[in-house]
Amino acid sequence: MTSQPPVTVLVVEDEAFLLFAIADELREVGFDVLEASNADQAIRMLESRQDIAILFTDIDMPGSMDGLRLSAAVRDRWPPVKIIITSGKQQPSRDAMPSGGVFLPKPYAPAAVAATIHGLLA
Repeated sequence: MTSQPPVTVLVVEDEAFLLFAIADELREVGFDVLEASNADQAIRMLESRQDIAILFTDIDMPGSMDGLRLSAAVRDRWPPVKIIITSGKQQPSRDAMPSGGVFLPKPYAPAAVAATIHGLLA
Protein backbone atom coordinates (compact mmCIF):
# COMPACT_ATOMS: atom_id res chain seq x y z
CA MET A 1 0.00 0.00 0.00
CA THR A 2 1.56 3.28 -1.07
CA SER A 3 0.51 6.45 0.66
CA GLN A 4 0.31 9.66 -1.33
CA PRO A 5 2.80 12.36 -0.38
CA PRO A 6 1.10 15.30 1.33
CA VAL A 7 -0.30 18.00 -0.92
CA THR A 8 1.73 21.21 -0.74
CA VAL A 9 -0.25 24.39 -0.09
CA LEU A 10 1.29 27.87 -0.33
CA VAL A 11 -0.51 30.25 2.04
CA VAL A 12 0.02 33.96 1.33
CA GLU A 13 -1.26 36.25 4.10
CA ASP A 14 0.29 39.46 5.44
CA GLU A 15 -1.40 39.25 8.86
CA ALA A 16 0.97 37.03 10.84
CA PHE A 17 -1.66 35.67 13.22
CA LEU A 18 -3.96 34.60 10.37
CA LEU A 19 -1.03 33.12 8.44
CA PHE A 20 0.13 31.01 11.40
CA ALA A 21 -3.40 29.98 12.34
CA ILE A 22 -4.48 28.69 8.92
CA ALA A 23 -1.04 27.15 8.23
CA ASP A 24 -1.25 25.19 11.51
CA GLU A 25 -4.83 24.10 10.84
CA LEU A 26 -3.94 22.86 7.36
CA ARG A 27 -0.88 20.99 8.67
CA GLU A 28 -3.09 19.29 11.27
CA VAL A 29 -5.29 17.85 8.52
CA GLY A 30 -2.31 16.54 6.57
CA PHE A 31 -1.18 19.23 4.15
CA ASP A 32 2.43 20.31 3.66
CA VAL A 33 2.21 24.10 4.13
CA LEU A 34 4.54 26.85 2.93
CA GLU A 35 4.04 30.37 4.28
CA ALA A 36 4.60 33.71 2.57
CA SER A 37 3.67 37.16 3.85
CA ASN A 38 3.56 38.83 0.43
CA ALA A 39 3.36 38.08 -3.30
CA ASP A 40 7.09 38.54 -3.89
CA GLN A 41 7.93 35.82 -1.35
CA ALA A 42 5.25 33.61 -2.88
CA ILE A 43 6.68 33.97 -6.40
CA ARG A 44 10.18 33.10 -5.12
CA MET A 45 8.78 29.96 -3.49
CA LEU A 46 6.93 28.96 -6.66
CA GLU A 47 10.11 29.45 -8.67
CA SER A 48 12.12 27.22 -6.33
CA ARG A 49 9.59 24.42 -5.67
CA GLN A 50 7.95 22.07 -8.15
CA ASP A 51 5.53 20.53 -5.64
CA ILE A 52 3.13 23.42 -4.89
CA ALA A 53 -0.39 22.29 -5.79
CA ILE A 54 -2.52 24.99 -4.15
CA LEU A 55 -2.17 28.75 -3.73
CA PHE A 56 -4.31 30.16 -0.90
CA THR A 57 -3.92 33.94 -0.96
CA ASP A 58 -5.40 37.01 0.65
CA ILE A 59 -6.26 39.84 -1.77
CA ASP A 60 -5.16 42.78 0.38
CA MET A 61 -1.39 42.68 0.85
CA PRO A 62 1.48 45.14 0.83
CA GLY A 63 4.21 44.82 -1.76
CA SER A 64 4.46 44.85 -5.52
CA MET A 65 1.17 43.06 -6.15
CA ASP A 66 -2.04 42.11 -4.37
CA GLY A 67 -3.53 38.63 -4.23
CA LEU A 68 -5.49 39.03 -7.46
CA ARG A 69 -2.38 40.07 -9.40
CA LEU A 70 -0.46 37.24 -7.75
CA SER A 71 -3.13 34.72 -8.74
CA ALA A 72 -3.11 36.00 -12.34
CA ALA A 73 0.70 35.60 -12.44
CA VAL A 74 0.41 32.07 -11.01
CA ARG A 75 -2.30 31.17 -13.54
CA ASP A 76 -0.01 32.33 -16.38
CA ARG A 77 3.27 30.80 -15.16
CA TRP A 78 2.10 27.73 -13.22
CA PRO A 79 -1.20 26.65 -14.81
CA PRO A 80 -1.55 23.39 -12.82
CA VAL A 81 -1.59 25.26 -9.47
CA LYS A 82 -5.11 25.53 -8.06
CA ILE A 83 -6.02 28.93 -6.63
CA ILE A 84 -8.13 29.96 -3.64
CA ILE A 85 -8.51 33.68 -2.95
CA THR A 86 -9.77 35.17 0.31
CA SER A 87 -10.65 38.64 1.57
CA GLY A 88 -12.61 40.22 4.37
CA LYS A 89 -12.86 43.54 2.53
CA GLN A 90 -13.95 42.79 -1.01
CA GLN A 91 -15.48 40.15 -3.20
CA PRO A 92 -13.77 40.12 -6.58
CA SER A 93 -15.88 40.08 -9.71
CA ARG A 94 -15.88 36.91 -11.77
CA ASP A 95 -13.77 38.75 -14.36
CA ALA A 96 -11.11 39.57 -11.75
CA MET A 97 -10.80 35.94 -10.64
CA PRO A 98 -8.29 33.64 -12.33
CA SER A 99 -9.74 30.83 -14.39
CA GLY A 100 -10.68 27.97 -12.08
CA GLY A 101 -10.07 30.11 -8.99
CA VAL A 102 -12.31 29.89 -5.93
CA PHE A 103 -13.21 32.76 -3.57
CA LEU A 104 -13.65 32.19 0.18
CA PRO A 105 -14.77 35.23 2.21
CA LYS A 106 -13.15 36.01 5.58
CA PRO A 107 -13.64 35.05 8.28
CA TYR A 108 -13.36 31.48 7.01
CA ALA A 109 -13.53 28.23 8.94
CA PRO A 110 -10.33 26.16 8.59
CA ALA A 111 -12.51 23.15 7.76
CA ALA A 112 -14.02 25.10 4.85
CA VAL A 113 -10.52 25.87 3.53
CA ALA A 114 -9.51 22.20 3.78
CA ALA A 115 -12.75 21.09 2.12
CA THR A 116 -12.23 23.61 -0.71
CA ILE A 117 -8.68 22.32 -1.25
CA HIS A 118 -9.93 18.72 -1.35
CA GLY A 119 -12.64 19.77 -3.81
CA LEU A 120 -10.12 21.44 -6.13
CA LEU A 121 -7.88 18.36 -6.06
CA ALA A 122 -10.69 15.86 -6.67
